[in-house]
Amino acid sequence: MKRAFSRQQKTTIVFGILCIVVVMVMLQLWLLTATMNAYLAGQERVIIPAAVASIICFALNAGLLSYIYKMERR
Repeated sequence: MKRAFSRQQKTTIVFGILCIVVVMVMLQLWLLTATMNAYLAGQERVIIPAAVASIICFALNAGLLSYIYKMERR
């Protein structure tokens, strides 16, 4: 039998997830800047790996958001 999280525990979890999301968004912004810099310098081979990394970051953020929604339903 699973016990529901208390309000204080939920707040701690949400703040932790928020910190992870902020770091990943900053990573995506840095990745965009570095990719644009490389592309403008003529290094087109960087585009696909950067896009894959950005999609992975997006998927992780979407997964964390779905976890928060599932946690609120309990």
